[in-house]
Amino acid sequence: MKTVVIGESSGATMDVIMAIYPRHKLVADKFIERGDVIGIGPFTDRGNMAIFKTRAAAEQFVKEDPFILEGLVKSFVIKDWDDNLIPE
Repeated sequence: MKTVVIGESSGATMDVIMAIYPRHKLVADKFIERGDVIGIGPFTDRGNMAIFKTRAAAEQFVKEDPFILEGLVKSFVIKDWDDNLIPE
C-alpha cells in the first residue's frame, strides 16, 4: 500500500511559488533521501501530487511542507493507494 497526497493550487503567481520553492525543495529532498517518496511534482494546472511509501511519511510531509503551510496549496487530500501491480 502506498499513499498519495494530491494538492490543489491556490492560484499563486510563479514569483510567489519560486520565492517559497527553495524551502519546499529542502523538505522534499529530505523525504526523497530517506527513501519515503516514489514520485513528486506539479500538474500543468499548478496542482501537485506526491506518492509516498507509507501513510506516516505522507502525513509528516504535509505537516512540514512550506507550500502547504504558507497557503500555496489551497487544499489537499491524502489517499491510500493499493498499487499492487508493481512490487515494492
